[in-house]
Amino acid sequence: MIVVTGATGNIGQPLTRALAEAGQQVTAVSRHAAEAPNGGRHVVADLAEPASLKPALAGAKALFLLLSGDLHAAGASPADVIGEAVAGGVRRVVLLSTLGVVTRPFGPTRIAMRALEDTLRDSGPEWAVLRPGGFASNALWWAESVRTRRVVAAPFGDVGVPIVDPADIASVAAACLLDDLHTGAVYELTGPEVITPRQQAEAIATAVGSPVTFHELTRDEAKAAMAQSMPAELADDTLDILGSPTPAERRVSPDVQRVLGRAPRPFADWAARNVAAFR
Repeated sequence: MIVVTGATGNIGQPLTRALAEAGQQVTAVSRHAAEAPNGGRHVVADLAEPASLKPALAGAKALFLLLSGDLHAAGASPADVIGEAVAGGVRRVVLLSTLGVVTRPFGPTRIAMRALEDTLRDSGPEWAVLRPGGFASNALWWAESVRTRRVVAAPFGDVGVPIVDPADIASVAAACLLDDLHTGAVYELTGPEVITPRQQAEAIATAVGSPVTFHELTRDEAKAAMAQSMPAELADDTLDILGSPTPAERRVSPDVQRVLGRAPRPFADWAARNVAAFR
């Protein structure tokens, strides 16, 4: 049995489907009740309270660990999640980390994530670490404005990075959970090309079949909008990357191709599959 945390999200949903289709029993974990994957079960747990995972981990052979906001929760101890997995007899852990641990290693959240990677390496089970860059699904921030006004509003319109399709992250995670070949691997996950916000708006326009205007925000305007859903420090970190990506953050990684035997999906493919959100 394989446990998937963050099971209702952009990575967790395709991952649970892929594992179920591969004939695996899956326990899907999220904060709120949800439909269980085919042949599996759903368990409600809060990763900010690692002990709440015990029912999910009972009898598990592998764990996909996606901490998301839990890593930043007051008093959270993400290392204890790994401790619960070890105590429960989990033999393999695949951790979703971030490319920022190597490109911008001194921010507080990246220091914490690097420490978690180190904890995992020293904990005993087999492991693999996934380090994605920006997600194509972040474009869902624009869904309402595209639906209502056919506008994408974003800063740094002509600055690009190779954002990755969450479905590709899920496919790589499935491979790491199922195949011994990936034990001890660290994979940097990106899309196939550098793409700017203005180009993303054009891809969304193609998907919806009507023009979409791009409106460039100032950094201050973007921070004010982002601060409504994330800490101001994290908003600043994100804007630093979006506005002045390093060469390492603009690099197209070969790792999706290496693991899956195919090129990563372009943003236009993600937009076409998710067009309903923008109509």
